[in-house]
Amino acid sequence: MQYETILYELSDDIARITLNRPDVMNGLNGQMRLDLLHALRHAPEEARAIVLTGAGRAFCSGQDLGDASVTTGLDMERTLREEYEPLLKAIYDCPIPTISAVNGAAAGAGANLALAADVVIAADSAVFIQAFARIGLVPDAGGTYWLPRQMGMAKAMGAALFAESITAQKAENWGMIWEAVPDDAFTATVDARARHLAQGPTATYGMIKQALRQSFENDLETQLGLEAKLQGEAGKTRDFKEGVLAFLEKRPAKYEGR
Repeated sequence: MQYETILYELSDDIARITLNRPDVMNGLNGQMRLDLLHALRHAPEEARAIVLTGAGRAFCSGQDLGDASVTTGLDMERTLREEYEPLLKAIYDCPIPTISAVNGAAAGAGANLALAADVVIAADSAVFIQAFARIGLVPDAGGTYWLPRQMGMAKAMGAALFAESITAQKAENWGMIWEAVPDDAFTATVDARARHLAQGPTATYGMIKQALRQSFENDLETQLGLEAKLQGEAGKTRDFKEGVLAFLEKRPAKYEGR
């Protein structure tokens, strides 16, 4: 697939999407949001896992404040509702596992774009910054949703009010991301994690995502009912049968994603 602002590569059942505006630290403009949305909606048709990362020294610096739409009067509410919301939902609701591979700074909407993924892996040199208050804005792009759930209210409030850099290691310790890894092991770690997910029981992964996310809204009885329903569906998949057979035969399972 050819895009103006991102790179899209498919290999080993993994769709690798790279934000590709390194001259502006992969700042988000209208074209990039369109490209990303199309790629994220297309990827599940041919891949079993998605890796989202950035080109150059940053993951994403957030909204490109030098973009013409900003300097001529950006309608922030319209942009968030019509451009950011579909993009974030495409990541959050994606039927296949998603990994944000945070290779460098992730700031503002860029940080929250990363946090929308199922798993966030960051290089030790990466930082996360809820930079909004620095320019008199409220955290957006899902920040007020992800942060309290991932870090707890106390840490989320401090991150939003002080707008300080959060190191990758601190983000891991706070439960904000899955793991921080040494820079020299970053690419290999992301590749290994992505291959693991791409070779796994894809349909079951989708059910796991559904169950965990709905647990925030459900009482115990409702959640137990949801678990039973989803487990009934998982138990009918070919991958469940393969998993049991592989266990009994003491060999690695060969999942088809069905």
